[in-house]
Amino acid sequence: MFEFRLPDLGEGIHEGEVLKWHVNPGDKIVEDAPLVDVETDKAAVTIPSPRSGVVVSTTGKVGDIVKTGQVLAVIDVAGAEVGARAGTGAGAGTGARVGQVRGRGGGKGEV
Repeated sequence: MFEFRLPDLGEGIHEGEVLKWHVNPGDKIVEDAPLVDVETDKAAVTIPSPRSGVVVSTTGKVGDIVKTGQVLAVIDVAGAEVGARAGTGAGAGTGARVGQVRGRGGGKGEV
């Protein structure tokens, strides 16, 4: 089992609000697929799954505040397909990668 924790989103951000879950417990997910949307006081971000597998559980309902380092999802990586990337690069297992960023100014970018 892999416990995915809310990554450090930078710039002194210590928490975020769950905006949308892209998965439910029991769903299969592949690495880099959208997992959850979280909004901080600076931006809304789509956080991708750091691993492939089966989602065992999620923490936090839409509107809940989650803290950096708090477990957001548990993924059964044994449920991943053979040959799926296991996340062995820099930042693997840390959840350091963050997807699209939608700043409060309406612009779009990528992290």
